[in-house]
Amino acid sequence: MSARLKNKKLSIILNITVATWATVMFLLLPACSNNKKNIAEAVNEKDSLPDMRTTGVTTYISDSGMIRYKIITDEWLIYSQKNPPYWAFEKGVYMEKFDTLFNIDASIEADTAYYYEQKKLWELRSNVHIRSQKGDKFDTELMFWDQEKEKIYSDKFIRIEQVDRVLTGYGFESNQQMTEYQIFNNTGIFLVEDTAPSDTTTNK
Repeated sequence: MSARLKNKKLSIILNITVATWATVMFLLLPACSNNKKNIAEAVNEKDSLPDMRTTGVTTYISDSGMIRYKIITDEWLIYSQKNPPYWAFEKGVYMEKFDTLFNIDASIEADTAYYYEQKKLWELRSNVHIRSQKGDKFDTELMFWDQEKEKIYSDKFIRIEQVDRVLTGYGFESNQQMTEYQIFNNTGIFLVEDTAPSDTTTNK
């Protein structure tokens, strides 16, 4: 057999081998891709599930060896695999915040609440009602409680009912005891016997 004929046969064999390998890879790649997709979906689904779910909760939360507040909720979910990890109270929450002498600084109620443990930040949403130790009442739809910075704040409409008057406005900041606070955009001051308007705007 001539060298030319041998080279031709070798070239044909190589072409068949390459074509066969390409066909195999073409068939395998979608399967690998689907497997990766299924694995990714399973991981995402697992990450979306809470690590702990507790119902009918009444508990006390301590920090630095001191009891800081009491929590009452129908359902408590903990998501430790999320970024950032957080607690969720999506069926309503009631809290009592204590001072160093275990007196109630404030009572807090909301339809939904999230607590970001790493930041020590509470996010309270929908029908947020706070009552301070001296009896002032605070009503809003969104409130943040930053324990690290020791302040409570909101950029939404807020209504504050004091003993003799009612304050309304947008944007609010207070100390944790709710004794020193300010409204950034005041929309009204009303005597208690008068009727203070509620928030009539949307998407504020």
